[in-house]
Amino acid sequence: MIGKIIGALVGGEIERREGGRGLKGAVLGAAAAGGMRRLGPLGLALGGAYVAKKMLDRRRAR
Repeated sequence: MIGKIIGALVGGEIERREGGRGLKGAVLGAAAAGGMRRLGPLGLALGGAYVAKKMLDRRRAR
């Protein structure tokens, strides 16, 4: 469940960066969730760290 949420956040971040409403972010977010599942706890930690870094960078930019 947490992996799917992180995958959705990663996909949303990719779509926001690309500036579109395409399918690319959804596909990459699903792939990220699948990759995190295969890596186990390490994948979950890496995905969570990516999302946390993006949130921190966005907060600093404001």
